[in-house]
Amino acid sequence: MARISPTPQDWGMDQPLTVAALARQIGVAPATLRTWDRRYGLGPSEHVEGSHRRYSRADVARLVTMRRLITAGVAPSDAALRAKSHQGEISIPDLVTEIVVAEELVAAICRAAQSLDRDFVLQALRQDLMKNGVIQCWQNVIVPVLIIVGADWARTGEGIEIEHMLSEIVKTVLRESVPEEFDAINARPVLLACVGEELHSLALHALAAALAEREIASNFLGARTPLSALCGIINKSAPPALFLWAQLSENGDPIFFKELPDVRPAPKIILGGPGWNPEQCSEVTVAADLQRACEEITQAIGA
Repeated sequence: MARISPTPQDWGMDQPLTVAALARQIGVAPATLRTWDRRYGLGPSEHVEGSHRRYSRADVARLVTMRRLITAGVAPSDAALRAKSHQGEISIPDLVTEIVVAEELVAAICRAAQSLDRDFVLQALRQDLMKNGVIQCWQNVIVPVLIIVGADWARTGEGIEIEHMLSEIVKTVLRESVPEEFDAINARPVLLACVGEELHSLALHALAAALAEREIASNFLGARTPLSALCGIINKSAPPALFLWAQLSENGDPIFFKELPDVRPAPKIILGGPGWNPEQCSEVTVAADLQRACEEITQAIGA
């Protein structure tokens, strides 16, 4: 049987918890805890005469198990049986291994994000990244999750904290996947930057990680890179390829590729993101997705 973490100690539980306190700790509604108690017998085991029943450490361990199994897509009745027989811990990586379809993993991560279960999201993405590589993880899991969460926020006006948490987790796992040192096949690093006032840099993190998998080194300038900074680093390093990202149309200004300095050999210019107007970009390459961007850059360095 798989193991689920965290343990009750990880939740900082020094005293038995009330229903409301436990609900906040594990990210479910108090009504859900009462339903699990009534329907599956997963209730608090400690009771002092004249006071409300409270959840012990062992109760919390079972309920953390219950919630994470449901997050992973296990039916509540089956999750309850496993939670009640719970011994020790059930690790998130072991639990994620049970999810074999990308769409199910996306749904599980979205459920975990809704309950602000950072550990589940972090470890699930780490595991998928290790198993399938950056491009597949980005295109089949990360992007669909971000689209679903973004659509929920746009529809309801709630959940911006979920979107921010996800963004930071995605940056973390992508940065972790890039070794601090590796033998690059390109003598001069390629250049990655968000242009203008662009703050959406997740795609650049994904591209840097995907290039590192191919042993291609890059200089990551990140968000809000002004034209002067682009010109300065191009003059100094003469990168073989330049990837410019614009998520928003107000940042996709052709000036960022038309007024670059002349260096020899000239870098291949590749644009990414929905902020560019294709009619204004006919003289450069536009990459529709991460796969195409990697292929264009790989070709530019002669690999």
